[in-house]
Amino acid sequence: MTRRRPHLISVDVGGTLGTAEGPGLTMRLTAASPLPAQQAREIMRDRLHTQPSLGDAVVADVCEALQVAPADFPRDLPPAPLTLFPGTMDALRMLSEVATVVTLSNVTCADADTDGLRRRTAPWVSDFFPSCRIGYAKPDRRAFHAVAEHCAVDPAHILHIGDDWACDVVGAVNAGVGAVWISRGRPTPEPDLIVDHRVLVVEDLSAAAQHVQALSRMEENP
Repeated sequence: MTRRRPHLISVDVGGTLGTAEGPGLTMRLTAASPLPAQQAREIMRDRLHTQPSLGDAVVADVCEALQVAPADFPRDLPPAPLTLFPGTMDALRMLSEVATVVTLSNVTCADADTDGLRRRTAPWVSDFFPSCRIGYAKPDRRAFHAVAEHCAVDPAHILHIGDDWACDVVGAVNAGVGAVWISRGRPTPEPDLIVDHRVLVVEDLSAAAQHVQALSRMEENP
């Protein structure tokens, strides 16, 4: 990330703001598929997470790609409740003092609970961009650009915060967006990328908010 104050801050949801209580559609399909878990998740990211509804054609396409029988496709699942991590609300408040805050997440329309998330994160989060709404999933640069276009902000003035290296860091960098990686103690996959693109590495969202606030104050008081 640069030391320039962002005009917009996008944050991932699952793994960044909190964790889902119980398996959702993606996790159930990953378990049902004979494919390696990473391959199954990548298929769903492109074919399932970007769909605004789950009609028969979508289900058939996803099942064929995952090698899952259509009869085994879970239907009418309620969204798994999201438990916010300790300190999430204070962190969102701090970030909102720096710039407008929105969410950008990869989630199926069956698992998305935008109304519930809006209630849980009010008044600090201004808008919500699940992949099933915008039609693109991270790390596709079009996901970041869709948010930029909707919010009328240049991608260079956006800062994205998330815990998934490929989706939240590599995706943001390729889209021309600043990135903050929530590592939770994990080793850095690509140290050179961090140096070359000034990616901030932090333990959790609270640490990210403190760093972002501090850097913004440095800009105000050079």
